[in-house]
Amino acid sequence: MTTPFVSSPFIPADAPFSTDQRSWLAGFLAGMQTRLFAAGSDTAATGSAPALHVLYGSQTGNAESVAEDAASAARAHGFAPVVCALDDMDLETFAALGRVLVVTSTYGEGEMPDNAELFWQALSAANAPRLESMDFAVLALGDSGYDGFCQAGKLLDMRLEQLGATRIVPRVDCDVEFEEAAAAWIAETLPLVAAVEGIHGDTAAAGGVAAAPAPAKSRWNRKNPYPATLTVNRRLSGDDSGKEIRHYEFALADSGLDYEAGDALNVVPVNDPTLVRSILDRLGLDGDVVPDGHDDTLAHLLTHRYEITAPNLDLLEAVEERTGNEELTYVLRHGDKTALDEWLWGRDILDVLSLEPTPSLTAGELLAVLKPLQHRAYSISSSPHATDGSVHLTIAAVRYGDDDRERRGVCSTYLADRVGDVPVGIFVTRNKAFRVPADDTAPMIMVGPGTGIAPFRGFLQERRARGATGRNWLFFGDQRRSCDYIYEDELTEFVDAGVLTRLDLAFSRDQAEKIYVQTRMKENGAELFAWLEDGGHFYICGDASRMAKDVDRALHEIVAEHGGMSEEQAAEYVVALKRDKRYVRDVY
Repeated sequence: MTTPFVSSPFIPADAPFSTDQRSWLAGFLAGMQTRLFAAGSDTAATGSAPALHVLYGSQTGNAESVAEDAASAARAHGFAPVVCALDDMDLETFAALGRVLVVTSTYGEGEMPDNAELFWQALSAANAPRLESMDFAVLALGDSGYDGFCQAGKLLDMRLEQLGATRIVPRVDCDVEFEEAAAAWIAETLPLVAAVEGIHGDTAAAGGVAAAPAPAKSRWNRKNPYPATLTVNRRLSGDDSGKEIRHYEFALADSGLDYEAGDALNVVPVNDPTLVRSILDRLGLDGDVVPDGHDDTLAHLLTHRYEITAPNLDLLEAVEERTGNEELTYVLRHGDKTALDEWLWGRDILDVLSLEPTPSLTAGELLAVLKPLQHRAYSISSSPHATDGSVHLTIAAVRYGDDDRERRGVCSTYLADRVGDVPVGIFVTRNKAFRVPADDTAPMIMVGPGTGIAPFRGFLQERRARGATGRNWLFFGDQRRSCDYIYEDELTEFVDAGVLTRLDLAFSRDQAEKIYVQTRMKENGAELFAWLEDGGHFYICGDASRMAKDVDRALHEIVAEHGGMSEEQAAEYVVALKRDKRYVRDVY
């Protein structure tokens, strides 16, 4: 079995080491870095502030942002905070820590975020070390509209207790409006941690080694989005395509809003006024009324502040209680999750409110069972080094329905149809794990069918702007080449310029047998494995439920076949890629 190449900023690209020597040395240095990283430990050196480790698991940046907030507050309580992703902490080092705060989101249907997956596998193993010397607190972020609400945080909290760690405060589970709950958790937790250390607030600057300053935060965020001008809105897919994929460009002007290739742009949508009017008419409500406890009209609230498309459980139960609709009663009271999901497929809130008999809901009762309107996060499809003060997105407009009524995606059709000259609220969330290789000579393999090409367009722009010499390989595809080959001219230009070393296309419906990106991967498995052996970085962007799993399965098969490994050895090889940050995903 060949040892996987491990890149390291400590080893020059032209250093005269073999692959195995590089791998061993990089692993040794990485382990030393982790130990030094944690060594500000809880028995602090004379004159230095005690360390507090703030660990996060984050998929879209929210948990990381809260972790940074906790670290900033910790400085005022006399701590030298150390912030890192859970996967960046090896279990041996973790077991030696004294005081730990964990902030984690939950991904998908109750899964760990990508940058907490390996840590959780180690922590949940039967041979995980005991943690009797550790004090901890967990803050969980989630969305109650999904099964497995805050499940990642619940699992970590329970496992730390099982291993003997002492809980400082009860776990707090935050819904989509997490800011106030997170701030309250920080305010409650830190004084208790400081009391354990025997220190008092406002002592961080009292001698010793100063903690690293907190990263600067943008003034533009979820509560204060930047009002950007949409300057470009053009269709990429052809008229005969079954999809409507569009390219958008937003002017950043003098906002000071910056980003890197691989980050996400969050868009604050506005609901479809036609849908708002239909809901009001169905319930017989006056949109001009200002509901009790609110500061604007019902129509304005439904347009700008509440989710009025995807039904949630509170709404379903309220409608069932008021209507006694037999079909809805059955799936709620007697069916299972699968039956409910199948019943909800293709239905929106207006469909539910259109059940007979008509539910009787006041304005206040309606708002009480609706969720707050959330921003939508999209992978940025540009590099700031290749655009003139703008940020680009690549989005498929969601439209479906029947002859009776077209249902529309909240944000995708807002951008496609209704923005006009009105500014669009946007802000950036960082995705530090999803970046082009720091080593400009390292090979890069990108798998991004459909709109999954978005960040890789930015990656190729970034590599060209940096003058990177590393080889670049893109697997792209969709349904039909004639109408679904988005950015064809740009990809051809990248190939002609030598920026894109290899381009493998997979258009599933252009032949009798369907061909997908994972098909092309396996056809070229020997060369793909050779790129990995040469230090290649492997990226996936796109659908998490099917495509990403199929690609991951294909990667394991390629490693096993062309690396001469067993299934278990191939799995270990892929885990090593993840641990070395050479296999990363941006999936949804």
